[in-house]
Amino acid sequence: MTRFALRSTALVAALLSLAACETVKGAGEDIQTAGQVIEGEAAETQSEM
Repeated sequence: MTRFALRSTALVAALLSLAACETVKGAGEDIQTAGQVIEGEAAETQSEM
């Protein structure tokens, strides 16, 4: 494999890895927000009982 091809492959792998990391981070934030909403609704329902 030439140096150019090796460097190109490494660069593409690094970019894909970074994109995947950001996607997982975003999903984690969405799940956390959903959990907070559910927690708030549960507390509200419990206080109404």
